Amino acid sequence: MSQSRLTLITGAAGGIGRGLLARFAAGGDRVLAHDRDAAALAALAAGFEPGQVLTAASELSDLDALRAALAPHLQAHGPIGAVIANAGSAESLSLAGTTPGAWQRDIDVNLNAGYCTVEAAIDGLKRTRGNIVFIGSVNGLAALGHPAYSAAKAGLISYAKSIAIEYGRLGVRANVICPGTVKTQAWQARADKHPQVFEDLKKWYPLGDFATPEDIAEAAWFLASPQARMISGAVLPVDGGLMAGNRVMAAELTLEPY
Repeated sequence: MSQSRLTLITGAAGGIGRGLLARFAAGGDRVLAHDRDAAALAALAAGFEPGQVLTAASELSDLDALRAALAPHLQAHGPIGAVIANAGSAESLSLAGTTPGAWQRDIDVNLNAGYCTVEAAIDGLKRTRGNIVFIGSVNGLAALGHPAYSAAKAGLISYAKSIAIEYGRLGVRANVICPGTVKTQAWQARADKHPQVFEDLKKWYPLGDFATPEDIAEAAWFLASPQARMISGAVLPVDGGLMAGNRVMAAELTLEPY
C-alpha cells in the first residue's frame, strides 16, 4: 500500500473515528480527518507527526460546505485514495417517539452524509482506483430500535451496492461494516447511568463480548487494503456473532445450553 495514500475519515472525533484515525495513520496513510468539531480535530491532530493528520470541519450533509472544507487539502496533497465514511448518530429510540424533524436529522447524518462524502471524493477515487468503507450498523440488518437510524443504515447498504456495480469498472470498491454494540465513550456514558447494561446485553452476543473501536478499525483497514481487492458490495458484521442468529431463542426452543 502506498505510503502517500490520502484517506478521508469522517466522524473522526468520535469513539470509532478515533480508532480508525489511529489505525490508518499507523498504517502509513496521510489521514484527512473530518468532523463538525474543529477544536476536537485540532487536538487529535496534535498527537501525530506534523502533516500526517489533516483536519477539515463542516456540516457533512452540506455538500458545498464539505467540498469547500476539503478543497485546500486536495489541492495540496492530491486525490483521495480511500474513504472511511464513519459519521453517524441516533436520535429517535422508537417510532412513537420519532418526530418528522428527528427523522430528517437521523436520515441526514446517517445516509445523506454518506452520499455527500462519496460525492466530494469520487473524482479522486476514480483516479486512484480507490475504495470506500461505510461504517453501518447491525440496525441496518434487523429491527433493533432507533427506526430512523436503522432505515438510514439499511439505505447505506443499498447505496454501497450501487457504487460497487456502477463504479467497479473504474476499479472503485465499496463495502459496509456493520458493528453491533461497540465500547465507545457514548456506551460508557450509558453504562455509568445503568451499570448493568453491558451484562444485560451479553446474553444476545454468542461471543459474550462487545467490539472495541480498534476491532472496527482493523476490519476497515483490511477492506481498504489490497488484500481485499476482490471484495466489493459486501456487508461485514463485526458484532460478536449477534447477526448469526437468536442465541436466547435457540436455547429456549431446544432446551439446550447455547
